[in-house]
Amino acid sequence: MNQSELKEQVLKVIDNHQVGTLSTVREGKPYSRFMTFFNDDLTLYTATSEKTHKVNDIKKNDDVHILLGYEGQGWGDTYLEIEAKANIGDSKEIKEKVWNEELSKWFEGPEDPRLIILELKPTAIRLMNEGEDTPQTLEL
Repeated sequence: MNQSELKEQVLKVIDNHQVGTLSTVREGKPYSRFMTFFNDDLTLYTATSEKTHKVNDIKKNDDVHILLGYEGQGWGDTYLEIEAKANIGDSKEIKEKVWNEELSKWFEGPEDPRLIILELKPTAIRLMNEGEDTPQTLEL
């Protein structure tokens, strides 16, 4: 699979799987939780509260790991392993870009000061379990 085909497959997995795990580093150990992701040309965004452990973790170490795509159907499920650098964002523009009504369960709206958007810029993306030629790494 060439890089163009690989990117197409990666985007397909991202577009079809918005829920995945986000892992941060806390006191030298990994810490994972399920998150919902929004994709913008391979940069992922996820909403959280300013007072969560993950925000504190990222302030100390901006390296994160994301798993997306596994459906739990068996050994051959295609998924992505994404290494990324996290940035804590609170600009009005990014909040409005990511905002959707599902977030109203936790926040009053995109103007809610507790709302933080994590911007996750991939440094490596590996496509896993997509035939014999995987894993394959997308060149970024």
